[in-house]
Amino acid sequence: MKIAFVGKGGSGKTTLSSLFIRHLAANEAHVIAVDADINQHLGAALGLDDTEAAALPAMGAHLPLIKDYLRGANPRIASAETMIKTTPPGEGSRLLRVREDNPIFDACARTVRLDDGDIRLMATGPFTESDLGVACYHSKVGAVELCLNHLVDGPDEYVVVDMTAGSDSFASGMFTRFDMTFLVAEPTRKGVSVYRQYKEYARDFGVALKVVGNKVQGPDDLEFLRAEVGDDLLIGIGHSDWVRSMEKGRPSRFELLEADNRMALQTLQDTAEDSYELRDWERYTRQMVHFHLKNAESWGNEKTGADLAAQVDPAFVLDERHASASVATPASIRRRDRCRNTPGQAFATPA
Repeated sequence: MKIAFVGKGGSGKTTLSSLFIRHLAANEAHVIAVDADINQHLGAALGLDDTEAAALPAMGAHLPLIKDYLRGANPRIASAETMIKTTPPGEGSRLLRVREDNPIFDACARTVRLDDGDIRLMATGPFTESDLGVACYHSKVGAVELCLNHLVDGPDEYVVVDMTAGSDSFASGMFTRFDMTFLVAEPTRKGVSVYRQYKEYARDFGVALKVVGNKVQGPDDLEFLRAEVGDDLLIGIGHSDWVRSMEKGRPSRFELLEADNRMALQTLQDTAEDSYELRDWERYTRQMVHFHLKNAESWGNEKTGADLAAQVDPAFVLDERHASASVATPASIRRRDRCRNTPGQAFATPA
């Protein structure tokens, strides 16, 4: 499952995405976490110190390697140099799988050991001194989009992406790459403003969107969010002493996170798993091609000197036939027996 966390700056999306990643690891899911925000904070939220976070390899710096590997033996792609961020896979392309080892993961991913298991962490990378004033951050995020276009994932496999803040996510077609998008919103008018933008932009693309209310202090905050976003409100999350200690650099074991907040994270996982059951691989591939043709016409053909529309393989559909057979894991077995929470009702008691 591919999961995105979005929201305005300061909404708490990085904190919540890191808690969700920890929760998945505790439930024995296979997880790749991706920091696609220009402000690279996901590593720190997952417990890395400043030196470790700064040492994470930048996906943007390995774009030639990524293109060369994914191109594989696809005869429709003349060279790796003609690949752009939206280039779709076709017959002969190399695909990525969550549980495998490959040159891209070797170069761009690092294993992070959490309390209850290991995850792989990847990052677009921050601006460098040479980027300042001349580079567009979306060119760095393009490495993430290209990898998502070539990724085949199955049940109990999660790619969790902490997206760039605000509505910048719509600068490319990457917003359509996810089975579920969790929009983190504070119970304020500014807090729900990004929701309205996202809802409007995503309307024609069948994007599965749920709102996670953050910094909820009581029923009145929940009622405000419900009045503003309606049925898109999934859950509300309140104050967490565990998170406050973590942000002070004094983390405790994840099992000590407040019970209400653990229940809220379980609701996110249940919702994500439900969305996976509705995945439409043909639509997913069709949208990939749609944005590739748009980018090819608007700038890609001119930049590469090639007809990028010719890269589209009309007979190719990215789907689970390209992945190894999935097996039932302890996490998926437990999933069948878990009770569900009532959406929008669980929030932690404020301190």
